[in-house]
Amino acid sequence: MIALENAFVQYGHARVLNDVTIQAAQNEIIAIIGRNGAGKSTTLRTMMGLLPLKQGRRLYEQQDITRLPVENISRLGIALVPDSRRIFSNLSVIENLRMGGLAHKPGYWTIERVLEIFPRLQERIGFGGDQLSGGEQQMLSIARALLGNPKILLLDEPTEGLAPVIVNDLIEVFGLVHQQGTGIVLVEQNFKVPMRLAHRQYVLDHGSVVWSGTSAELEAQRDIVESIITTGVTHEH
Repeated sequence: MIALENAFVQYGHARVLNDVTIQAAQNEIIAIIGRNGAGKSTTLRTMMGLLPLKQGRRLYEQQDITRLPVENISRLGIALVPDSRRIFSNLSVIENLRMGGLAHKPGYWTIERVLEIFPRLQERIGFGGDQLSGGEQQMLSIARALLGNPKILLLDEPTEGLAPVIVNDLIEVFGLVHQQGTGIVLVEQNFKVPMRLAHRQYVLDHGSVVWSGTSAELEAQRDIVESIITTGVTHEH
């Protein structure tokens, strides 16, 4: 459904993605794993159209969308939940949620449904964004993205810095989202969330894909993959 094909991306004169090919099929969960600075967030931002390609292509449903503006890419049904969350801190929870559905067609996800899967937000419905905890802000960011009823959800380190109980809640939510037919591209530094959710994994290091395979293959080669992440020693797969 969504793919980067031989993608090269630069910040100024510095190359940050090197010939990256990553694809997610319809209703598939894939994970992009790697240490800090590996190029994971850059990959998601490139998929979303927030960064231009120096070389390569950005594809959606086998159509070339390399030159499509980011707002048009969003309307195709692609939503990004950034690692910075980017909620509106001066708006209440309910106002943030209303913003989520403004530019998109209605679908399965409504305010009522996202409040069912995030009951904590229901409890905080009138609170300002700046009054929420980190976990609550993450819930709000995800809920707001869902209200666009995306076909593909791009999640940039959604569990970073959160308590284990909140991480477990989010894993359950992502499973429910997937059950409704939404594909997920998930960026994480560690294995816990990807191993519980993803069908396939990509490992990035220094802006290149250095390993890819199914979750079963990752489990079988876990020592190799961990050595890539911790030491940068690459083993092509």
